[in-house]
Amino acid sequence: MILVIDALNADRFADVLDDMYRLRARVFGERLGWDVTITDGKEIDDFDALDPAYVVGLDDEGNVVACVRALQTTGPHMLADVFSAILDGEPPMRSATLWESTRFCVDTDRLDRGNGRNSISYATCELMVGSLEYAQESGITDIVTVIDPVMDRVLKRSDNAPYGYVGSRKPMGKVSALAALLDCSDERIARVRAFAGIEGDVFADEAEVRALLDARAAREAAAAASAAMPEPCQADIGPREVLEYCTDQIRAANTVEELEAAMRITRELMGSDSQNALGRLLERQMH
Repeated sequence: MILVIDALNADRFADVLDDMYRLRARVFGERLGWDVTITDGKEIDDFDALDPAYVVGLDDEGNVVACVRALQTTGPHMLADVFSAILDGEPPMRSATLWESTRFCVDTDRLDRGNGRNSISYATCELMVGSLEYAQESGITDIVTVIDPVMDRVLKRSDNAPYGYVGSRKPMGKVSALAALLDCSDERIARVRAFAGIEGDVFADEAEVRALLDARAAREAAAAASAAMPEPCQADIGPREVLEYCTDQIRAANTVEELEAAMRITRELMGSDSQNALGRLLERQMH
């Protein structure tokens, strides 16, 4: 599923952005050997401070498995200010209907090989579809993307071949970099969807994603708290933490959407075992 994060919802999904920055560090810093700045395990550069849009691929547990960054070309962007050598002295591309796509990467450690929904191929194509559809809905007609030769081959294999290139290939870390051009046409989107067997809406509902992430965080917090307690206390600390968390979420809801999200978290956390434990905890509290 695809989540778009921009200046309007970045505060709400700061945890997703942190996971995305960590994935970028592993891919561009460790695997590709690019000259990037990594701090506290996260790869963040000056362009991330310009309120770009991020198209992020998530798996069913809410883990970041793919991501790409979209920047307007009317202001600072990487092809103009970092990879300008690719242009061979030509002026940088600037247009209100042209976006720059950079930092495209996929978590090859978490995903499987093959063509299934949890595969590298599917996640890559879903991110392509999400990027193209989001750009198209935003009035963008073309994308320029700085990629390496491996990604260029991936685009071609996915029936998403660039319609042209800008400048020439230049060395970058362990690989070389080149600038490719893609149109955001219905035909291109249909080709990638057909190649990967992607049907329906790829974009996730923000409230559902937030509920999924909150539920996972609550489970992890309960497990960590239980593990930190002495053995006799471990049976109670998990359910109590979950109960307090769910109660706080429901009480803090100010809208119908927030209440529904809180109830989804509660249903997610209160499986049959947890429900029995919570029932016993509530019974003890009543006496």
